[in-house]
Amino acid sequence: METQDQQPATSTQQPVPPSEAQVPETNQQVQDGNITGQEAQSLPTQGMFLPPGQSIPGNGIPVFPNADDTFAALQHTVYNNGAFTNPGVIMPPSSQLEMLGLNNSSAGQPANPANGNGLSADDIALYDRQLRLWGMEAQQKIQSANIVIITMKALANEIAKNLVLAGIGSLTVVDDQIVTEADLGAQFFLTEEDIGKSRAEASVSRIQKLNPRVKVIADSESIMTKGASFFGNFDIIIATDLSPTLLAFINTATRLHNRQFYAAGTYGFYGYIFCDLIEHDYMVQRDKSNVPTAIGPETRTRSIVKVESQKEGGKTIEKVQKRELYSTWDLASETSSLPPEYLKSKRRLKAVSPALSCLRALWAFQQTHNDNFPGNNKEDLGTFTRSATHNHQLLSLPAETLRSEFLRSFLQNIGNEIAPVTAILGGQLAQDVINVRGQRQQPIQNMVVFDGDKMEAEMYPLHPEGKLGRAQLELSTSPIVPLGHVDPSQMLPWTKQA
Repeated sequence: METQDQQPATSTQQPVPPSEAQVPETNQQVQDGNITGQEAQSLPTQGMFLPPGQSIPGNGIPVFPNADDTFAALQHTVYNNGAFTNPGVIMPPSSQLEMLGLNNSSAGQPANPANGNGLSADDIALYDRQLRLWGMEAQQKIQSANIVIITMKALANEIAKNLVLAGIGSLTVVDDQIVTEADLGAQFFLTEEDIGKSRAEASVSRIQKLNPRVKVIADSESIMTKGASFFGNFDIIIATDLSPTLLAFINTATRLHNRQFYAAGTYGFYGYIFCDLIEHDYMVQRDKSNVPTAIGPETRTRSIVKVESQKEGGKTIEKVQKRELYSTWDLASETSSLPPEYLKSKRRLKAVSPALSCLRALWAFQQTHNDNFPGNNKEDLGTFTRSATHNHQLLSLPAETLRSEFLRSFLQNIGNEIAPVTAILGGQLAQDVINVRGQRQQPIQNMVVFDGDKMEAEMYPLHPEGKLGRAQLELSTSPIVPLGHVDPSQMLPWTKQA
């Protein structure tokens, strides 16, 4: 196991051994943040952020004609924690693209195609096996993708490996950290010779060797120095092993530029994948049944928007275009409840991993402790335990599924990287990116939680009450002026006030 970069939150109290900390004994139930049979303690209001109700934050965010101004204002309006530097003077988009080696007019496009499919003969020979899986059209879309990965640790290693081997157009690696000895255990793009070097640059040299046809770029600057226009240069943004505050910050920028966003992280035997595709259309092809397919909603997040039929080999094939709607990170990770089909079934609620409650408790702790992990002291462990219990109740999960044994295991795994876990989640995320680009299969909706105790990665649709998709970020003021090479037709809808 490898230790992650973040350090435990500091506390005014002296650390105590795990045996003396207020973590419940093995296999005892936790009720209201306490061991069964002990006196209940009130949940402190200071130092623990537990959002009320199903309110949608962000309605009061000021919107400026310049998207970077809006992005910069968020740090004062939404977070106001001083964790982010002011984007200040933003590099002109054209210069920024040249610096990154990108040009939206040609980046990721196959050169000199030798056939009507837009792929060269060499491309077809190289990607023959995957072309048999998802076809020429999907491969073209994959090869035109410009993707950025933020933070190159073990999980990002797996994601980058799979995407580059699949033949995406370009991959930009953003990481301002240097290589340490702790990076060598679970990260296979680094060696001892890289210690002290830029983690982004050291990784990129070996990523490039996987597939010379993919443009791989290293960016050693901090992601906190980037303006909103930076994210508009990419089709998909993947943020790994970052704090929840920074994830919400990035997700806001991707929404402003109508870009697809993934977030993922691992904590030893546990981890998650989140995606905000805003609104995503994909095509399902199947044999036509005797029952006609109706256009309209299938679930709260999924609807059928178009149905076509055609004859193929004596069969009638039905092509069904479906649309998935998504929510932002801050809404899904804080207050959103499980869908009605879970709440109506005790069996399904009992099967939900308690890792979901613990992940939410961890993210809430980080938001109020300068993005640090819980330390090994009574105050931090007690705060985390009460928060996990509270989140378990908010999700309407049975109390008996959140046991002290699981809480202890989760806390002990925080801050570690385990290669098999990063391989599972990294492979799943990369595969979903490929599916999204090819638009041939249903994507993740919208949170995957990996529980290493069960060796299961379950998907949970977590959404607040109210609007989903683009409607979540409706702006009632002047439209945001797109910066860089952004297609205005892809910008979010807006409504002018009377």
